Amino acid sequence: MSLLSAEARVSVVSQLVEGSSIASTCRLTGVSKPTVLALLLRIGAGCERLHNRLVRSITCHVAQCDEIWSYVQKKQSRVTNSDPAEYGDAYTFVGMASASKLIISYRVGKRDEENTNAFIKDLRARLTTIPQLYTDGWAPYVAAVGGAFALAGSVDYAQVVKRYNRKARRDDDHRYEPPREPFITKTPVFGIPDLEHASTSYIERQNWTIRMHIRRFTRLCNGFSRKLVNHRAAVALHFAWYNLCRIHESIRCTPAMEAGIARHVWSIPELVEAAMAEPETAPPTPQPLKLREPPPGAPTTPARALPNGRGFLRLVGSAPAAPVAFPLPDGPEPPPAPGPQRMVQLSLFDD
Repeated sequence: MSLLSAEARVSVVSQLVEGSSIASTCRLTGVSKPTVLALLLRIGAGCERLHNRLVRSITCHVAQCDEIWSYVQKKQSRVTNSDPAEYGDAYTFVGMASASKLIISYRVGKRDEENTNAFIKDLRARLTTIPQLYTDGWAPYVAAVGGAFALAGSVDYAQVVKRYNRKARRDDDHRYEPPREPFITKTPVFGIPDLEHASTSYIERQNWTIRMHIRRFTRLCNGFSRKLVNHRAAVALHFAWYNLCRIHESIRCTPAMEAGIARHVWSIPELVEAAMAEPETAPPTPQPLKLREPPPGAPTTPARALPNGRGFLRLVGSAPAAPVAFPLPDGPEPPPAPGPQRMVQLSLFDD
């Protein structure tokens, strides 16, 4: 791989980020399979370090998180006790800013409490504002968000659950009657989430992009990963290319430009050169979160900072309206209200 020219490296990476498999990349570029895999590992590790350095101190008002399923070597139902621990399900946790479409944080691993906590902790360390956070109904999210955003008023979190297995009616005659039960259930968990706009549509659309641009995520094919390290390298390469190189149709620029961490559209040669030269960087440390600025014309929420940077005390809802004094009708004035009455001790027994 050390003898591979710069043009060949760019050609290989260009094929991988567009959804080509390892075998098809070898046929299209004329590079051997061991060389392509070695380049993928090196570029993937560099992209992970590049993401770690660039994507931090992000101002994000609305963030959505989800997990996308894949597997390594074999599906979970076929894993035996003698197989390595990396075999089976390999979920990718993804956290995205809804406005800029930036991938803030990601993590590849089993869908368990340990990886959920590590993912949410990394997401929290890269933010500078109190976010509106929306996820699906995966239960460990509640404890993970509560532990990472431990300060008072540091997150507005809600779970959005979609019921795909529901039926409209108990019988089969459902042609002229809409479903009785709600398809989407929104549950507030922490803070004051905006339930009217709570959604996971953007991150679910991102899952479609992942399956289109990473061959290892394509269903019902033989392009799945054989090793977890290759799987993680492919995910890191995709997200670096998505954030820095790919122009998003809705924002007309790259997510990194929209988020303010890049000034131009990166080319693939620039990405390859930066990834191979990127040094190791310490992970970000959590910073005190600031309040979000309300949109123009929206009412502000009264808030007060707690001492020693322990979060914010915010008003939930609104205070009750003061009683209105209506004019009394013509006639005699009502009797004055009785004064304080003497308390009487009641007995539970007849004695």
